[in-house]
Amino acid sequence: MSEHIDASSLMFYPPAKKTQLINPVVLAYVGDAVFELLVRQYLVSLPNNKSHHMHREATGFVSAKAQRQLLERWQPHLTEEEADIVRRGRNAKSGAPPKNADPADYRLATALECLVGYLYYEGRNERLGELFAIGLAGK
Repeated sequence: MSEHIDASSLMFYPPAKKTQLINPVVLAYVGDAVFELLVRQYLVSLPNNKSHHMHREATGFVSAKAQRQLLERWQPHLTEEEADIVRRGRNAKSGAPPKNADPADYRLATALECLVGYLYYEGRNERLGELFAIGLAGK
């Protein structure tokens, strides 16, 4: 088995399919992890690096409600292609939402994570940074 390790990026194992053919739920699965990493990197860049403070701040980014609000800030800035990925993610059958999450918020959070996963697999890290900055400007 030939492993493709690209040490210049975080993508050590590219997907077996073209990004456009990956199930939106799978894109959201990866997007969830990438989004969490972006949030953690941002929080570590701030002056207060106490773990309990960072954890508390992180929940303000990663909850379904917070992700829905972030997606709402992103939407006017999305390209047609990105908006299509968001629609695919929103309409995907991703299972039952957690007990504490509103089902509509959960679907939109999945849509955001789907877009993040898509952009990650497409190697569009600069675009991810742009969108994340738009989100931070609204906080």
